[in-house]
Amino acid sequence: MGRVVTDARLLARALADPASVVGFDADAWTALLTMARAEQLIGTLALRLDGLTMPNAVTAVLADARASAEQGRRAALWEAEMARRALDLVDCPVVLLKGTAFVAAGLSAGQGRSIGDLDILVPRASLDAVEAALLAAGWEWVKPDPYDDVYYRCWMHELPPLIHRERDRMIDVHHTILPLTARITPDAAALIAGSVALGNGQRTLSPNGMIIHAAAHLFADGDLAGGLRNLWDIRCLVDEFGTNGLVEDARRHDLSREVARSLRLVDALFGDGQARGVDRHYLRRITARDGWGRSTRPLTRLAFYIRSHWLRMPPAMLARHLWTKWRKA
Repeated sequence: MGRVVTDARLLARALADPASVVGFDADAWTALLTMARAEQLIGTLALRLDGLTMPNAVTAVLADARASAEQGRRAALWEAEMARRALDLVDCPVVLLKGTAFVAAGLSAGQGRSIGDLDILVPRASLDAVEAALLAAGWEWVKPDPYDDVYYRCWMHELPPLIHRERDRMIDVHHTILPLTARITPDAAALIAGSVALGNGQRTLSPNGMIIHAAAHLFADGDLAGGLRNLWDIRCLVDEFGTNGLVEDARRHDLSREVARSLRLVDALFGDGQARGVDRHYLRRITARDGWGRSTRPLTRLAFYIRSHWLRMPPAMLARHLWTKWRKA
């Protein structure tokens, strides 16, 4: 069809406007599917395109993706239930985060979503009790290295990751949403206090809390890997719940800039907006895929990788940390 594929905006357009794929040629379908796999959005894309006329080979690929997403949804819900049972006697709220929270609450952001580890948020004062309960229920440490253990416990926003010895599923136990060494310090107690009960003993963040968490993870912590999926999460949450009170809530957590940027980029990627100024660099990083789904723009990726470390800790601490990791490697 003569379409020139330049980056992952092709995928963003297909998610926002499924009819845009009508008339795709083989090259365009290859680009779309490989980008969707690389960005862990193939299940979401499969549900968005369901019912459209497409080549038989594409229909088969997307049918497999929908089946895989459903299997992943069931596995995530079961793992959340196993954690609930393990922590049932611990006297603290346990809040589901990210993809598991979306599917547990039946949100549109969970439809077809790829889900990896189980992420939960608990009060920091309850970490010892939560850790002991999980270890007793069959989870064990993934990172036995003493330096990594101290690093997580002293400076990070979560315990060292745990994996269940029988089910081979990982759990990340958070006590806040950004590293303790980060320049921004969200109010974790307010996020937990504002969480929503699901009626089965589980909880999720409030809708605004989910948006704030996604924006924090994307723009105040990481290197924008998985950024397209995070922005799609935010787009779905905004479409489903709106933004009432979001500005005030973001200000409470010192994340006004990150939340505002996330909304602008959602509009630029999935709506009619245009990225301007610094936002264009973020968009360039988030859409860095070629027509085979491969990573592109290595200098841009490197710049955001360096930025992610700069955000996480002060310069002297960062230097010591990188030196220690280099020596151990």
